[in-house]
Order: sequence, then structure tokens, then C-alpha cells
Amino acid sequence: MANKKRMPIGIDDFATIRLSNFYYIDKTGMIKELLNNWGLVNLFTRPRRFGKTLNMSMLQRFFEIGTDKSLFDGLEISKETELCEEYMGQFPVIFISLKQVNGASFEEAQQQLWDVIAQAAEQLDYLQESTTLNARDKRKIFELSEGKGNLHSALQLLSRMLYKHYGKKVIILIDEYDAPLQKAFENDYYSKMVLLIRQIFGYALKSNEALHFGVLTGCMRVSRESLFSDLNNPTMYTLLDEVCDEWFGFTNQEVQKLLKDYDLSQYYEITKDWYDGYRIGITDIYCPWDVINWCRQLLATSDREPKNYWANMSENETIYRFIDMGGDNVRYDLEVLSEGKTVDKPLSFELTYKDIYNGIDNLWSVLFTTGYLTQRGRNMDETYRLAIPNREIRRVFREQVQKWFLREVEGGLQELYKAFDDGKAEEIESCINSCLKESISFMDGGNTEEQKESSYHMLLIGMAQGRPGWLVKSNREAGKGRADIIIINRLKNSGIIIEVKHTDDVSKLQVKAEEACRQIEDMNYNEYFLGFQINKKEEYGIAFCGKMCKVLKK
Repeated sequence: MANKKRMPIGIDDFATIRLSNFYYIDKTGMIKELLNNWGLVNLFTRPRRFGKTLNMSMLQRFFEIGTDKSLFDGLEISKETELCEEYMGQFPVIFISLKQVNGASFEEAQQQLWDVIAQAAEQLDYLQESTTLNARDKRKIFELSEGKGNLHSALQLLSRMLYKHYGKKVIILIDEYDAPLQKAFENDYYSKMVLLIRQIFGYALKSNEALHFGVLTGCMRVSRESLFSDLNNPTMYTLLDEVCDEWFGFTNQEVQKLLKDYDLSQYYEITKDWYDGYRIGITDIYCPWDVINWCRQLLATSDREPKNYWANMSENETIYRFIDMGGDNVRYDLEVLSEGKTVDKPLSFELTYKDIYNGIDNLWSVLFTTGYLTQRGRNMDETYRLAIPNREIRRVFREQVQKWFLREVEGGLQELYKAFDDGKAEEIESCINSCLKESISFMDGGNTEEQKESSYHMLLIGMAQGRPGWLVKSNREAGKGRADIIIINRLKNSGIIIEVKHTDDVSKLQVKAEEACRQIEDMNYNEYFLGFQINKKEEYGIAFCGKMCKVLKK
């Protein structure tokens, strides 16, 4: 593998990828399509980790004056010779990201915005030597680099100075434009931040004779904020639009080539099952963050089990609130989704962050725009067929729903713990069945018997880990195999072994529970306790079917 390019984990600078031997999936065709569908202000909404920042960096490197044109050698856009002659390296560019504007207070966030502007101004220090700018112009640029002046008109001022120096209008690129609004909503200074961002955008993208065009990226389209109220109909590229639908995320053809280039083609089916499934416009898309991390894992380790890479980068509190607000109807819909089916829901694409929790329909829209759900088509009544995109996100749902479920049944768990202390299988069974009545059938999710059994296994692990003093082990080597669950009660010096089984036939619960008990005995799982001072050992076979279980004590 010595001659293979490196995987660009966490690298979103186009020049670094091209100059430092990192693998790059060519998205430069976006430049041509963007120019062919030219708009003064262009907004792309995509979930996080779909390559927005890298594409913005690519646009910057293509258009900016003084660019290294060799960065684009051999890429798709280089075939467009006339377009490259007219646009490549021909424009001053301002590129800022609002990703890190996440202050706990308005004052802190405002200072972070100033830091962004100051950094942009510092990059224009060369204008201090300009022969076309006067002393007052240069002083204004210097003051902005010091965090002084008018924040509202700062971007407009910088673009005017560039226009005056070069005699060419400016391209403004704003990445993660809505990130400050999300944090403002979470920290209760939302109205102030909306007003500030609206004024900055109004100056820079509306009343700005120095603007050639602007591009913004974000997760949500928030035009009802009146964030763009001063702009003349910005061009929107949402998850439903066919124009530019293939430029964020990886297409199936691109993933197949990537796997082939690294001699990993045998992992295509599992890659598709776990990380494909998003629909943008009319194109099926993989999450690029997941695919790159998965390929790196395959190349660097012997671990062939796919991971939840996307989940660790996303906020999951929305799912909790979603279930809390939705009641039985939402829980039923989640059960349908977990089975790989679709639900029909209206979608709104002009939400404000403060609207998110005003109704269940809004939450469906948020789950869609943030990547938890995707669409499989539109119905005649203007609703959309929504689905969980892939196994990775299905697991995210299941894990988050299980956490919510354990929180909801916390009181009932105390009765379950007492039943284990008393060693009463019937009471344990009654407690688990009572808890399962409150659950969502994500615990029965999966296509194979192993996956379904694993869901209940993880549910019991979650229940057991909630008790102080219990040391809980999962799939530990014991005797002649691996025991599903081993619990050491450190307060009472006792031990519990649990073997989990699943069946789709409720009439077979007893048989499956008996099978679990026999397995504990046949495999000598209780040998695990030989190294511990255990006063009492108990062994349980637990079989599940839907929201019912059978508990037998060996």
C-alpha cells in the first residue's frame, strides 16, 4: 500500500489535499454547473460531514487571483479550457467560515465573529502597499484586522477595498452560515444573533456594488428568519433540488472506484449497506465522512466491523425531544422506519430555529435536513416518503431511542434490580415485560437473527449498567465460549450470567429460554467467576419476541 494516496481524514483544504498526496474524489464539475446556473447569491444546504467546507475551499482556489493553477491539472474542470481561461485565477475572493461562532452568550459570539472578520482582514495586509488605495482605506482595513470598526459592514468594506485595488468584483464565500443561529437558539440570544447576521449579509450580499457573486453553505434553509429579506431571491440548492445534486457526498460510481483503487472492492456491499442511502435531488449519495473513515479503518487495522462515524459528529438531542413530543403516533412511525419502510410526511424548508420544537411536522423536517432521514420520492398530496438512509443511521436511532427508553423506565428498573437480588425469575420477567410495553420496537430491529438478538442484548446491557455497584461485561470469554452478559455485584460479591435469545414466534419463547439455559451449562460460562470471590452465582436464559420476554433461571 506504499504507493497509495493517504486518506484525507479531517482535511478540508483543497490545496493541502492536492499537494500532499491525499486521495481526492473530483468534485470540480461543480464549478461549471454553478456558473451555468449563475445566481448573485447561492445557498447550498446539506447535512454536516458532507464535504461543504472542502468544496468551498475548492471554489476559493479556483477563482482567487494568484492561484496555483496546477492544483486543477487532470481534474474534470481542466477540460473546460474556455471557462478556465475566463474564470480561473481571475477574481479576488473572501472566504470565511462561521463554524466556530458558538459562544455561550451573545457577547462571546459577537467577539468570535469579530475574530473571523479580523482574520479575513489580516489576509489582506498586502493591500497596505496598494497604490490605488488611499491612507484612509488602508487605515480601515488595519482597524478591522484589530477587531475595530463596524462589524455590520465589515465584509462589504473588505470587498470594496479589493474591488478598488484589483478593478475586479469580488466573490464572497461563507461556510456554515447558520451555525451561529443554532448556538444562539441553544443559549437564548437568538433574536440578537439573527439581527446581527442579517445586517452583515445585507451589507455584503445585497447593497454591495463590489460583489460578483456569493456562495453560502449550511444545514438548514432559514429564509423565514428574514435573514435574506434584503436579498433578491437567492438561488437555493436544497436536498430536493436536482441541480448540483452530485457535488456534496460520494456517488455510487465514486465509491466503487475508491474501493477498487485501494483493493477493497470486496467490501462494496457492506459499505453500501452501512453508508449509502441518502437521496439528494435524483442522485443516491454516500456520506463522505463515513466512507473515508471506513476505508482508512480497513487499510490500517484488522477490524472489519463498520463503525458509527457520523453519529459521533452530530447532535442527537433532537431525537429525544422528538419522541417526547410525539407520543404514540411518532413511536409507531419510528417502528415503521426501523423496519426499513417509509412514512409519508410534509416537509418545511423555511424553518427558523425557534420553530423547530413548535410542532411534530417541523421535527420531521429537521430530521430530514440534518441527515437522520432521507426521501424516497414525493406523493401527489405534496408529502414526502421519508426513510432511514442506511444501517449506520438506523443504529443511531436505535441507540438514542434505547437511551430515551431507559430514562423513561428508570423507576421500573429499581424493581428489576430488586428482582435480581431476590433471584426471582418470574418477577424479573414481569419487570422486563412491563418496561418493554413502554418501548419502541427498535429493539427488534435488524434483518438477521443475530442483529435482532443483538438489539435485545444491548437493551439489557443498558438496563444493567444503570445500577451502581454492578460491573457489567458483554461478550466476554468464559468457559468454552463467550457469554452474552456477565454481571458482578461488587456490593454483595455475587455473579449473574445471562444468555439472550430471540424468536419471531411468541409460542417458542419457552423453548428459546430453555435453549439459552442449556447453552450456559454446556459452555461452562460460570467458569468466568473462578478468579473472583463470588458467594452466589445465578444463571438466566432470557428469550425475546417483540415486546415480550420469557425468563428462566437455571
